[in-house]
Amino acid sequence: FFSILSAMSKPTVKPANACFSSGPCSKRPGWSETEVAKKAFLGRSHRSGPCKAQLEKVVKDTHRILGLPADYKVAIVAGSDTGAVEMCMWTMLGPKKLDVVHMESFGQCWWADANEEMKTRAGLECREFTVKNYGELPDLDGVDTKTRDVIFTWNGTTAGVKVPNADWIPDDREGLIICDATSAIFAMPMTYNKLDVITYSWQKVMGGEAAHGIIILGPRAIKRLETWTPTWPVPKIFRMTNKGKLDEALFKGVVINTVSMWAVADYQDALDWADSIGGLDALIAKSEANYAVLEKATETRPWLQFLCKDRATRSNTGVCFTITDRTPEQVTKMVKLLEKEEAAYDINSYRSAPPGLRIWCGSTVEASDLEKLVPWLDWAHDQCVN
Repeated sequence: FFSILSAMSKPTVKPANACFSSGPCSKRPGWSETEVAKKAFLGRSHRSGPCKAQLEKVVKDTHRILGLPADYKVAIVAGSDTGAVEMCMWTMLGPKKLDVVHMESFGQCWWADANEEMKTRAGLECREFTVKNYGELPDLDGVDTKTRDVIFTWNGTTAGVKVPNADWIPDDREGLIICDATSAIFAMPMTYNKLDVITYSWQKVMGGEAAHGIIILGPRAIKRLETWTPTWPVPKIFRMTNKGKLDEALFKGVVINTVSMWAVADYQDALDWADSIGGLDALIAKSEANYAVLEKATETRPWLQFLCKDRATRSNTGVCFTITDRTPEQVTKMVKLLEKEEAAYDINSYRSAPPGLRIWCGSTVEASDLEKLVPWLDWAHDQCVN
């Protein structure tokens, strides 16, 4: 049961953009469907000249803006980040033992596939490195990054936790390092040469339309593809080789299955915007500035606590909080009140995470909107008491 108190006045200024969802995420500042429509080859075959040129441009712009090593290759794949990770698992794993590092729900999916499908059906030897509680980082010291393949999540979208760096990965490794970077890339510094595979979905930090994923392969991953044949069948949608060699066409914008040219145009729009504000460094700076707004807010609000207690491993994109003096039902009421007032959409914590708030601070969010959100958090917190 709840009573509505009037001790605190309702704020009068709302965020200009109340979209703080952690996926799909907010569109870029100034986004316009009219502008995207100008770039979209709707009704055209993705194999037509203009569409192939746009797909290739997206791949090249991604490579350039991220500042990837020259010998790393980028491809557009099906199934968002999930499809990209699964594509790597089912084509690359097998010749070496595997360590899976995860600290939240999506990383747990990679462990489930490895342990319940690949281990059970094909004898893949794998180990799990995880945590007891949301908001913690697994012990990376025990991970065998020297001789085993490793799958890890750089930033736990549902837990508000990130790996602080890639120093725990050796340069002279024998296995592959497969990194799910979907809510980290474009918003956090990443040491690419420590990562053999990088996957993400452009619907996260870049605010693109959902559906498609991106896979980035380094030379060691390419060598694995060309020298290893999995013991299990590989569906067409996952195949990256042709007659034992890397299918180079995939990394020049050709896609295995039909893509949405609207989604492609929307991602191109986001990449153009990234260029316009200063590229990767500017994107990272925006996300860090957004996080700083909420960090400052916690300094004077004892009830608003970060789920991740360690500053060094705390996410600056999917920022997660616990509300220490409200019941789960009251927190749910807060979220509903904020949505009803059009002050914040979709800031509830993930369904398997502790009750609280999850506020997206990726690069497409404006710090000024987060500053306007904070008084609304105060108001909603004040309203929801027994």
